[in-house]
Amino acid sequence: MAASRFQRLIRFVAPTGETHFGEVPKDHHWSQSLIGVTAPIYEGSGPFDENFKLSEKSAEVKELLSPLVDVPFIYGVGLNYKQHADEAGVPLPEVPKTFVKYPDAMAGPYDDIPLHREARDVDYKGELVFVMASTVKNLDDKTNALSLVLGYTIGNDLSSRWWQAAAKGSQSNYAKSFDKFAPLGPVLVSSQLIPDPASLTLRTWVNGEKRQQSGIDDLIFDVPALIRFFSQGRTLRSGAVVMTGTPAGVGSFLEGEAKFLKEGDVVEIEVEEIGRIRNRITRE
Repeated sequence: MAASRFQRLIRFVAPTGETHFGEVPKDHHWSQSLIGVTAPIYEGSGPFDENFKLSEKSAEVKELLSPLVDVPFIYGVGLNYKQHADEAGVPLPEVPKTFVKYPDAMAGPYDDIPLHREARDVDYKGELVFVMASTVKNLDDKTNALSLVLGYTIGNDLSSRWWQAAAKGSQSNYAKSFDKFAPLGPVLVSSQLIPDPASLTLRTWVNGEKRQQSGIDDLIFDVPALIRFFSQGRTLRSGAVVMTGTPAGVGSFLEGEAKFLKEGDVVEIEVEEIGRIRNRITRE
């Protein structure tokens, strides 16, 4: 399986200007910055390349990129944490509430996020993200769904609440698919290193203020359930990205007035054992 070809995968720009896939050094703690680290680099075009393997070369990390070059599709799930459903004042869904984000929504872990003038009332959503290792359709109940996961990373499901509103036709796909509305990273951790994603903890800060903190075990539909649902009558391709949902604490439902993102705001999202992404909001 492709997951065995790396442990903690990064993609980065070296001081020479060259872009590489690299392996995070084993003595590097997940909470530490990767900028300036010297990482062993891989041969091959990416983790799905049969010739993808560590070389004898290393390079310094000058700029960290999304660990994925491109994706066939980005899937998302709404209202997938019990406490988030509670803060929204809605009953727990009987089936996953899903949407899509188009591939150009993907951004790097430290990229600035430029807001288009039509991206109004933009909210942050810290999320655990998984990437499919295998293509699957109509997954049966007997198969270990977690064995189909290539690895885990962190994402921000940035969303224009204005376009999500019922008055605007509840256009979730449009609301969530502005360019760079899905920053991912900083690393892709092999599923072999995270046998139980439910054991992880997620935290989100806006301008240094902690807004979200939750165990992934608060998910209503866990990773195996999501794989089965997304593959139900549809082909879920290898390389597909699935954003699993956000916990309580989004800007829309804070006590008092909603706190949407504005120019200059900095959003940081951390998942233990994976790392932290940090994105500044700008104007397009």
